[in-house]
This record gives sequence, structure tokens and C-alpha cells, in this order.
Amino acid sequence: MPDGSFQLYDLRVEVVCPPEKRILCGAKEGDYFTLQGEMLHLPPNQGISIYSLASVIALLPAKQRVTHANDWMTTDALIACPDPNCPSALKIIREGLRTFSHDETTVVPLNSS
Repeated sequence: MPDGSFQLYDLRVEVVCPPEKRILCGAKEGDYFTLQGEMLHLPPNQGISIYSLASVIALLPAKQRVTHANDWMTTDALIACPDPNCPSALKIIREGLRTFSHDETTVVPLNSS
């Protein structure tokens, strides 16, 4: 955008698990965290396994960006638990778009290619 602004999706990353199955990472069905810009937020008194977080962290910046409707990054949202014996997954949910300013997120000028 000419004014230096850009948009990213806020994300909600939620634990999902088939009914009656045991989650091994210490999470519970419905546990979640949110990502707003570069800031990850956990609800009070809730944590997330570092192994579960590691399985999804590299995908989050791409999921924040607006993508083509046919891109798999747009349609695929479930990330399997890294423990092969755990049936849970993390579901990445795109929420509202948030507008950011280039100048407020970096010191590199826009026309510095």
C-alpha cells in the first residue's frame, strides 16, 4: 500500500482431539493461544507444550498473510501433534485482519531494495 501499511490476520491456534481420545502433551481440548502481529498471547493459567508449539511456529507467519484462495496455506489448518502416539492436533484459525505500519515495525526504509 502506498501509505506503508500492510495487513496480517490475527490467529487463534486451538487444540483439537477426537472424542474419547487421550491427549499426551498436557493440553486439553479447546486450549488455545492467539497471535496478533508478532505477539503470542496465552490465556491466564494456561500453557502450551514447547513440542506442540515447535510443530506449528514456522507456519504462523505464512498463515498471517493474505493468500490466494487455491493456495494450500489458505485451506489447510490442522497440524498434527509431533508425538506419533498422540491423536491431537493444533487448528490454526484466521481471525480478523489487523493493519500495521511499515515504519512502526522496522527501521529499514520502504524503498531500500
